[in-house]
Amino acid sequence: MRGLVLRMDAPMASYGGVMIDQHGFVDAFPATSMLTGLAAKALGWEHGDFAKLQGLQERIEFAARWDVWPQRMVDYHTVDLGQPKMVGYANRQKRGDPVGGWTTRGQPDHRGGGAAAKFGTHQRYRHYWMDGLMTLVLSLKGCEEPDLDTLLGAFRQPARPLFLGRKTCLPARPLLDPLTPMAEGENLLTILRHVPVWDRYGMPQPYDATLTASWPAELGQEGRGQTQRVAGLRDWANQIPAGSRLRIEGLLGGSTDDNTAHG
Repeated sequence: MRGLVLRMDAPMASYGGVMIDQHGFVDAFPATSMLTGLAAKALGWEHGDFAKLQGLQERIEFAARWDVWPQRMVDYHTVDLGQPKMVGYANRQKRGDPVGGWTTRGQPDHRGGGAAAKFGTHQRYRHYWMDGLMTLVLSLKGCEEPDLDTLLGAFRQPARPLFLGRKTCLPARPLLDPLTPMAEGENLLTILRHVPVWDRYGMPQPYDATLTASWPAELGQEGRGQTQRVAGLRDWANQIPAGSRLRIEGLLGGSTDDNTAHG
């Protein structure tokens, strides 16, 4: 098996989880849908390429490891729903009037209740990871296009700017590992365990069994981990969450005999 080795390093990252009320939580690891969007941007695909996006999502597999554990940050901000541009379609009388609306549903995001709740100030909390560094090995099932070599070229020269979650989360370095962007191994977990651990400055460090990692559930309970069902799939045509996968999250097992990646 072959896999792309990505070093996901950024001042801020947002691996979005299930949103609850006004809280946009983050998961410890990226969703498959996020990696699909990341690869699609590198390839230069359009937002409306629903079939290609759906097909790519079904083929993506990955294993990931936190080399530098991040700090959590919560960004608090407000939205004044009483502004004319937020009032919405209901009061539109003629062409050119404020139409409001800033959701993908084509309707303004008004809350229920009286005028204060409906047109007042909406509080929002966005969660982020700060100053962490994750190593991720990405592979593709099947032989369709794009293949891993195509993705390798796309990540080397991405067609669009890439970000780790929200658009504010710009990478601090190119995503591909500078020395071994493509590695081989028996499976994703084997490859990940052979990729050198980095410190904050990108320098190799001794491998130990205290690194938090995630890998496909079918690879088994190697190391100390628990099986999780993660809602990380998307219906790209309808732009809604749709489905989940099983993965194992926990501490990755100890060092290997040869802590180098094979390109």
